Amino acid sequence: MKHLELVDRVYLKIKQMIFDQQLLPGQKLVQEKLSAELGISRSPLLKALEKLESELLIEKIPRRGMFVKEMTLKEIIDVFQCRAVLEGLSARLAAFRITTEQIQKLKAIFEPFIGKKRVGAEVYAEADRAFHNYIMQWSQNAAILRLEVLSNIHLKAYQAGLLRPPKDTMGEHLAIIDALAEKNGPLAETLMKEHIEKSVAALKRRKESVG
Repeated sequence: MKHLELVDRVYLKIKQMIFDQQLLPGQKLVQEKLSAELGISRSPLLKALEKLESELLIEKIPRRGMFVKEMTLKEIIDVFQCRAVLEGLSARLAAFRITTEQIQKLKAIFEPFIGKKRVGAEVYAEADRAFHNYIMQWSQNAAILRLEVLSNIHLKAYQAGLLRPPKDTMGEHLAIIDALAEKNGPLAETLMKEHIEKSVAALKRRKESVG
């Protein structure tokens, strides 16, 4: 395998490990351990880590090493504000392009939770990620998708965990799906922006509570 291809593969693998929380915010990256786990030498690992550092997913602290970046509440709020705009536009565009099969796929994501009094946070968070990722993909807008890849908006946003309980967001998700099914782009955009802006408000309350 060519060196550059190996670097890209390692970069994507570590990025996925951060997304899956196998590597946690604030965790030190022990290069010898990572090299052994991934079955690679230090050279491609260092290049992959440098790429992740340039995307603000990893930070290098002098005389201490490299760590998974732990975002501040202010940084997470900034990410969510960008999400509101990008995902609102994604929903508007997706409404005009989405298929019946894709609508059914979105509904199927939340069907296991309907009528349940208790919903596991981890399982619901996975459903939430899938919902938002699908809508962004189905916007079929290359610029939006490229911006998401370059900025890692979803990966950074989910570092905050679930900001509101499923009972508060389930209805919002289903209303967005209904707007998409009706091909109502402006309504889908409005509902998506309001949905994410409520999370921004929750983050701001959290920030105020910790000073």
